[in-house]
Amino acid sequence: MIYLDNAATSWPKPEVVIEAVERALRAPASPGRSGHRPAHEASRTVHRARKGVARLLGVGDPERVAFAPNVTWAVNEALWGLGLGPGDRVLSGALEHNSTARPLRLLEARGVAWEAVPPGPDGLLDPEEFRRRLTPETRLVVLNHASNVTGALAPAKAVKDAVGGVPVLLDTAQTAGAVPLDDLGGWADLVCFTGHKGLLGPTGTGGLYVREGVPFRPLAVGGSGSRSESLEHPDFLPDALEAGTQNTHGLAGLAAACDFLLGTGVGRIRAHELELAEIFMEGALKAPGLAILGPGPGDPRRVATVSVVLEGVSSSDLARSLEEGYGIMTRAGLHCAPLTHQAAGSFPGGATRFSFGFFNTREEAETAGRALREIAGRPRRGGA
Repeated sequence: MIYLDNAATSWPKPEVVIEAVERALRAPASPGRSGHRPAHEASRTVHRARKGVARLLGVGDPERVAFAPNVTWAVNEALWGLGLGPGDRVLSGALEHNSTARPLRLLEARGVAWEAVPPGPDGLLDPEEFRRRLTPETRLVVLNHASNVTGALAPAKAVKDAVGGVPVLLDTAQTAGAVPLDDLGGWADLVCFTGHKGLLGPTGTGGLYVREGVPFRPLAVGGSGSRSESLEHPDFLPDALEAGTQNTHGLAGLAAACDFLLGTGVGRIRAHELELAEIFMEGALKAPGLAILGPGPGDPRRVATVSVVLEGVSSSDLARSLEEGYGIMTRAGLHCAPLTHQAAGSFPGGATRFSFGFFNTREEAETAGRALREIAGRPRRGGA
């Protein structure tokens, strides 16, 4: 099997992650819920995960990183936590995943104006377009840091500079762990992340960073392990955004994954993944009738996610041929991102996505490109 679906979830996980999850499953403790030694050890494990994520995001205070079940929950927590209402306005890129687009549509139905800024002909967002579309009612800018379809990186810092004091919510689902993010603490207002993609951790982990001074309110309240004497939910981070028992086992794996990433170096990981994407694109573009969505070979403004459209072959048929004939795992369709496919011109048929990870090899990238050339060279039904 050649696994090229890392944009969905990374695989394989480092062995240290698997071992950490197993150890946590064997431990009789819930963090913050008891005073005995195993409970303290569980709390230390969660704090280690918090510190690791904070370092990888480049934010200074780990206590401002709150864990959540996934990035979608974190996005909802951020959007609803700002208290947006009728008369307010949100700008976003038009390369958003449904994890942000659907909550924005729901806010829109409740009176919040939402405008999606389209990318340019090169598939990239222009910070000046955000500046031009600002109004006094704009309360928030939402950015997918990298498209899960085209791989295009958003010029996030330049957008923040363009919109000034308007808070920016950055979705790093496709960049955390895969792109160095050392500077986010200097300008990012809200950062959502997931643990099971580039961060190499287990599913069921993710969260939200909230910069000091940004208002927030919890999406859910309940048990927190702190201030048990009060019926009022804690108003301080991270407790305010972490109602209920945490996914201790998953966070143990995430802590180990962060240690692995920090020890390996995110810059090294990015260089390797981009090299594989480059090898793949150069081979794939030799296939007749094939088009790549987003930045092409030689353009560093991307992550190692490459979606292709092959003339005369549906995305699902292409994915099936890759799996059955070559053992290559990809993802076909619209990738929970209809706005992106509309902007890229691949709606409603979608595309076939190849997403490379740190554990993929040059040989696998070459094999994927060769497979596309062979499939493209086969006769089509009806002579197409």
